[in-house]
Amino acid sequence: MLDIKLLRDNPQEVITKLQRRGIDKELIEEIIEIDKDRREMVSKIDKIKKERNEISEEIGKFKKMGDDVSDLLAKAKLIGDGIEESEEGLRKTETKIRQIILKIPNLPHHSVPGGKDSSGNVEIRRWGEPKKFNFKPKSHDEIGESLGLLNFEEAAKLSGARFVVYHGAGASLERALINLMLDTHSKENGYEEVLAPVLVKPECFEGTGQLPKFSEEIFKCPEDSLYLVPTAEVSVTNLHREEIINYEKLPIKYCSYSPCFRREAGSYGKDVKGILRQHQFNKVELVKFVDPQKSYEEHEALTADAEKILQKLGLPYRVVLLCTGDLGFSSAKTYDLEVWFPSENCYREISSCSNFEDFQARRANIRFKRDAKSKTEFVHTLNGSGLAVGRTAAAILENYQQVDGSIIVPEALIPYMGKGAIK
Repeated sequence: MLDIKLLRDNPQEVITKLQRRGIDKELIEEIIEIDKDRREMVSKIDKIKKERNEISEEIGKFKKMGDDVSDLLAKAKLIGDGIEESEEGLRKTETKIRQIILKIPNLPHHSVPGGKDSSGNVEIRRWGEPKKFNFKPKSHDEIGESLGLLNFEEAAKLSGARFVVYHGAGASLERALINLMLDTHSKENGYEEVLAPVLVKPECFEGTGQLPKFSEEIFKCPEDSLYLVPTAEVSVTNLHREEIINYEKLPIKYCSYSPCFRREAGSYGKDVKGILRQHQFNKVELVKFVDPQKSYEEHEALTADAEKILQKLGLPYRVVLLCTGDLGFSSAKTYDLEVWFPSENCYREISSCSNFEDFQARRANIRFKRDAKSKTEFVHTLNGSGLAVGRTAAAILENYQQVDGSIIVPEALIPYMGKGAIK
C-alpha cells in the first residue's frame, strides 16, 4: 500500500512513477483531494472538541456556584451529537481512501525498465547451454503420458480441466524435487523451514496484495470466510502481521512448501496442455523480512538462492528483469527465472523473485525498531519461488529425455529418487 504521506508531500513523483505502470494521474489526484477533505474534517472535529471541553469547564464552574447550567448542558449535547456525526463522516471518508489506495500498485524501482508488456523485459544473464538433440524433442506432457507418469484423464474425472494425477516415478519426482528444494534452502541457504496453513483469512490476502485487486483469481470457502492460497507467500508473509519485529532478528528468512490454488481466470486458451498452468500445483516459496537499507542486496541474494536449484539440476535458464508493464501488482522490482523447454525452443518462467519494499508491510502492518529510542519503521518484504515444482519436473522431463523415451535423473535427485533413470 502506498504511503499517504508520500502522496501528500510528493504527488508529482507518485504520479510520474505510476504513469510508468499505466495508471492514470486522475486516480491519484482523486485520492489527494479526498485526503484534503479528510484533513479538513479532522481539523473541524478538533475545533468542535475543543469547544466542548471549554463548555464542560464552564458547566463545572457554574455548578460549583449553584447556577443553572441547563442551557450549557443542552449546548454540550448538541455539540456532542455534531461530533458523532462528523466522526461518522470521517470514518466513511477514510474507508473510501483505503478502498481506492488498496487498488493502486506499488511504485516501480528506478532500475525497472519501461515497457507495455513482456516484450519490454530485459535479459540480464544466462546459465547453461541448451542441449542439442539428435532427434525431435517431445513435450513434457507427451513424455509424461507415454511413461505413465502423468494422467490428465483421471484428473479430469476427479476435478475437471487443469488438474493432473501423478503416478509412480512421476509422483516420486515431484516429491524428490520438493525435498531437494527444502533441504537446499534450509541447510545451505540459511532459511527456516515453515509449513503453514493453506486456508487463510481474507485479511492475509489483503496484506500481500491479492485482495481486493485479484479476487476473481482466488478459490474461496465463503461459509468459513477462508481462502485457498495461490502461493505460500500469503500465509508466510502474514506470520508477522500486526507485529513489531526485534531488529536483531532481521533478516528473517523462511522457506515453505505448499500446494497452491489458482482459478486462472482470464487465462482461457493459455497453456491448456501439460502442467504449466494448473489450478492446483506444488511450490517451494522463499520469503524474507529485511532492513529497508539492505533490501536490494537481499533481493540479489534471494534470486541467487532460487538459481542454485536450477544449477544443481543442470537446467539451462536465463534471468530476466521485468519491465513496468509486466511487473506484478505489489512488486517494486522483479527478476524472472526462465528455464529452457526444448520442445518449444524457448525459455519459460519458473520463478519470480520480487522486492516489495514496504508495500506489503504497510498493508499488513509489519514493523521493526532499530533500537529502544528509534521510531518504528516498516520492514521490506521479498519473496520468490524456489521453485515451482511442477514446472521444474516438466523441464527435467524435456531436458533429460533420451532417444529411447527414457529420462535420465539429474545427479542431485538420485539420492531422493533412489535411481538414475525413469523408464
